[in-house]
Amino acid sequence: MNEEITFIIDTTKESMEGAIEHLNKQLLSIRAGKASPAMLSSVMVDYYGSQTPLSQVANVNSTDARTITIQPWEKSMIQEIERGIMIANLGFNPMNNGESVIINVPPLTEERRKDLAKQAKSEAEHAKVGIRNARQEANKDIKKLDVSDDLKKNAEIDVQTLTDSYVKKIDEVYAVKEKEIMTV
Repeated sequence: MNEEITFIIDTTKESMEGAIEHLNKQLLSIRAGKASPAMLSSVMVDYYGSQTPLSQVANVNSTDARTITIQPWEKSMIQEIERGIMIANLGFNPMNNGESVIINVPPLTEERRKDLAKQAKSEAEHAKVGIRNARQEANKDIKKLDVSDDLKKNAEIDVQTLTDSYVKKIDEVYAVKEKEIMTV
């Protein structure tokens, strides 16, 4: 196979791999019943005037399946951490004991599970769009090449095969997350 075609296919594969990685990161923030520090990954805290990720001002741990404990490195940050969690609108009610912030993760209702499954489905669809955009870009690049039509056609078939395999991976990742969310 032509070097340019190989380069295009490798670049496309990297791009599609990136879409899968992004999907996995997005799905981590969708809670599935068990308490996890990743649930608070989107929380930003006002740290002396600048918005800072919670993980940079405190230690975040899940002590059991229903509790997340946030131990700030500075006690003065407790109020800001609570405010940040409320602003993030994750449906948590933070409490503090003067030393740390504690979040009791409520069990999910059936309706909330369905909403979270829809959210996961939406993230999977976004990832598929990313995959299709990578395919479209690759096919555009292939058409510009100065090679025989047969080589172009074979390269486009290879890109489509790659696309199909990554769309299948996305469906598998989503199915696992959906099962996790819907399991009571």
